[in-house]
Amino acid sequence: MIASARQWLKRNRANFAIGAGVLGAGYLATNYVLGKVVETRQRMSDDRIAKENLRRRFEQNQEDCTFTVLAILPTATENVLEALPVEQILGELQRQKAERLSKSVGASEVSTVDQPSAPPSVTEDDQRSLTSFQSDSYVHASQLAEAGIAPGDASLRPPPLRSKKSKAQLWNDMKITSIARAFSLVYTLALLALLTRIQLNLLGRRNYLASVVSLASPPRQESGISLENHDDDNFDQAYGNDFDTNRKYLSFSWWLLHRGCKDIIEKVTAAVKEVFGPLNPREDITLQRLSELTVLVRKKVEGFTEEERKSHKWLSCLLPPTDQEDYVLQASGMVGPNEASPSSPALRRLLDETSDLIDSPAFTHVLTLILDSAFSLLIDTKVAALAYKIPPPSADPARVHEIVGPGSEAKAKVASTLAIFSRQAHIIGSGASNEYLTAMEGVKDLEAFAAVVYSSNFDFEPVDAGAATEGLEHNASTSSHPATSTAGATPAGPGRAAEVEELVPETVNGLDTIPELDMESAWGRATAQE
Repeated sequence: MIASARQWLKRNRANFAIGAGVLGAGYLATNYVLGKVVETRQRMSDDRIAKENLRRRFEQNQEDCTFTVLAILPTATENVLEALPVEQILGELQRQKAERLSKSVGASEVSTVDQPSAPPSVTEDDQRSLTSFQSDSYVHASQLAEAGIAPGDASLRPPPLRSKKSKAQLWNDMKITSIARAFSLVYTLALLALLTRIQLNLLGRRNYLASVVSLASPPRQESGISLENHDDDNFDQAYGNDFDTNRKYLSFSWWLLHRGCKDIIEKVTAAVKEVFGPLNPREDITLQRLSELTVLVRKKVEGFTEEERKSHKWLSCLLPPTDQEDYVLQASGMVGPNEASPSSPALRRLLDETSDLIDSPAFTHVLTLILDSAFSLLIDTKVAALAYKIPPPSADPARVHEIVGPGSEAKAKVASTLAIFSRQAHIIGSGASNEYLTAMEGVKDLEAFAAVVYSSNFDFEPVDAGAATEGLEHNASTSSHPATSTAGATPAGPGRAAEVEELVPETVNGLDTIPELDMESAWGRATAQE
């Protein structure tokens, strides 16, 4: 019995060996497949979490941009209102009118018999124009605060400075100043919105990279002695997650608020004088004609052709020259008056990259689009409704709008439109809920531009690539693939920009190392996906 069993096992030992091998291979293959499935599920879950986290980061960054613009916009508004004092000219016109009325009371009978009277239409036009300015315009609170008067006490307003100009000259100054002030604030708001987008998205990108690298880097051993790390493996310093550097970098918006806006005022005022100078405040003007003149002012400021607009450099209005950077830091309170502040490498990289972005064709294109939206709101909506009594188009898409109607031929006095420009200037420069800023942010290209800034130029970041990459390879769940959401693109790691699946499909390197067309094409793909 035992001998027969041994013989049977001996005859079938090959079959047993093959069966055992098959079972073992099947077991290993099953475990491998199950492991890969679990790993894939975990990776997909980590990718989804990373994308959601990055989407929240990007959206929060854009909200921070809006709040920052509203917080610092009143500073630029104060400077523009001071440079273009419409209320002082209005006060001088009212003073001259009061003097004429007081003189005419005593000599009314003589003037009626012996002197030719002014045409009734002229007198009525002046009366209506001044009344319109009194009702539609107001003195800014800062101008009353400088004189130590409460904003609500209109009876104690200081008398305007006496001028030797004639009434016609004052009305011409009123015309130029009112229009130039509104247009200057539109340009200032648009440039401030773009500059803030660039600054906060650059810092947001760097902070995100710092968090990714810090999580991906191998944990350091705890030591009883805490030493300050100034080496190259200090990722927070390498990526600019340094409070002092970020604070100094953000303070460079001081240049636009105090110096750049003055350059804008000069350019806009010169263009307004040339275009609107021949207009008589008493004459009628159609809305179409007003729009054409506004477009002509914009062409003189921005450029007549697409090539001129692309080649137009706004850098001098947004950032100071290199020899003025220490002055800006001192004027903004970042350093003391006599304190030397050498520019750190991290701050220098941020400023250089900001300059490259401002000089890129994408910047001028987005600026043109957001200016289109702001001027459309000003002329086609506000002035049309308040001066020409044309109701704004309904937001209900179900309603049918009449394309050709009386609004295209409606006329209004130039003086009436000046009152609207004067009032809208305060709304444009308001730091509260600003509908002009809302209209600019409604341009999809602005968000696409912010996404390109947030997801590009990672070759600019100095870092120990070997250590960082090694850490990332062992922590794929932290950095994983870049997240692409409805808001924007995201970085995948410290060495390179992320693959962007939806918004920015390819890597965009530093603007100083690639042709401008690469940046423009990447930005174009971003807008195409919107």
